[in-house]
Amino acid sequence: MDYGKEEVLNEARSHFINGNYKMAESLLNQLLLSPQRNPEIYQMLATIYYDQGQFSRAIKTFKRALEIDPTYTDASVGLSIILNDLGKYEEGKKVFQEAQKLLDMKSGRNDPYIDEKIASKHEELADLYFQYKKYSESLEQLLKAQKLSSRKAEITLRIAECYIKLGLGERAIRDLRNLIFEYPSFLPARLKLGVIYYNSHMIAEATEQWETVLMRDPHHPEANRYLKMAQAAGITQIDL
Repeated sequence: MDYGKEEVLNEARSHFINGNYKMAESLLNQLLLSPQRNPEIYQMLATIYYDQGQFSRAIKTFKRALEIDPTYTDASVGLSIILNDLGKYEEGKKVFQEAQKLLDMKSGRNDPYIDEKIASKHEELADLYFQYKKYSESLEQLLKAQKLSSRKAEITLRIAECYIKLGLGERAIRDLRNLIFEYPSFLPARLKLGVIYYNSHMIAEATEQWETVLMRDPHHPEANRYLKMAQAAGITQIDL
């Protein structure tokens, strides 16, 4: 790409990042006046079409980005999202999985951060499934991410949320207790475990967890708030 086109792309990228899609679209279309082999151009345009509700056009454009680079994860995730929006959940999952396999082959697993990158994509899919209340599918993706990522504590918290949504409170409690045993200073786990106990009417157990949080952080706002609610017994349910 020559210097002039690179300037146009940089300006389009800036508008895109800032949410000024109208200006970004105009500049990206300028770039398409000549043949392009940059998947980012098509990925940004596809995202803009998706935002405009032009789903068929967005799908076609995401696919064009993947024709240029089948491992371009931003395009594969974007295409997965739009397919899920249209209720094509299995097709959306397949798009992402195929891109992941190609990325593994391309990298030869030599990238030291490849596991984290793949884990983050599993988390993105998990977010999508959770948004559509497909908690089993969200859980499946989070369990895959947990195996790959060094952020096991944070991911375990999200796994516990899925278990609660699936009516598996005992499993959520067990996982959080194990997490606390492994990472005793990870206060979010104690906070969430306390909420689950409280919502299960196990007030003493909940209070114990929040008091432990305050022993480590006396000014923790959520722990203080939850303890006050427990003492007042005016609220019987806390949102996770």
